Amino acid sequence: METALTEDALLGGRVRLLQSRRGYRVAVDAVLLAAAVHPAPGERVLDLGTGVGAVALCIAKRVADCTIIGVELQPALAQLAQRNATRNGFADRVHTIVHDIAQPLPAELGPFDQVATNPPYMAAAVADLPPDRSKALATVESSADLRRWLEVASGALKPAGTLTLIHRSDRLEEIAAHLVRLQWGALTLKRLPPAPRVLVRARRGPPSVTESPPLVLHNPQGGYTEAAEAILRHAAALDF
Repeated sequence: METALTEDALLGGRVRLLQSRRGYRVAVDAVLLAAAVHPAPGERVLDLGTGVGAVALCIAKRVADCTIIGVELQPALAQLAQRNATRNGFADRVHTIVHDIAQPLPAELGPFDQVATNPPYMAAAVADLPPDRSKALATVESSADLRRWLEVASGALKPAGTLTLIHRSDRLEEIAAHLVRLQWGALTLKRLPPAPRVLVRARRGPPSVTESPPLVLHNPQGGYTEAAEAILRHAAALDF
């Protein structure tokens, strides 16, 4: 293994992935997002901002009969994502392309049944950029801000499709406003206390908000709750 990379495990070792030793590294957010995406057999999923492919790999491991296309800005991460798909035996149905979503998605990708995305959490105007460029691109909006990110995500969906994203709770009002404008305002929320994060499921329809029971991540004594462990360690689905 290259000294600049580590091999790490997700889902209790069911998924193995290479990632950079320095800079941005996969967090539990990716696993939680993947667990909240429920493709039907034969459906196509877009993983927008795939990084090294953690979300795509976790979906592919849990759902056997689906195809996942990852879109990634950084060529080095996209290359790792494709290597990780091969290492996990998913090269036939997990594919990654290099693309800046400030530009329209390639037309040949076609519409998707599901979109999963974990956009950069920080707006450029208020963020202190990390010194590592790769980490900065993964965590701070750059060529595509949140508005553009959601435009691309919703625009890639079939009319009856589903958009699932994870983001900071304090940007929920902004997310909802963008999705309502895009006519994808039928929202279901699942909060993830004590983390300041929220999962959002959006479908096409008039504005409405449904709060699903929260998924509590940590016990008061420390450590993950049984419900969180089922998802993070045992590849359980996360139901809204």
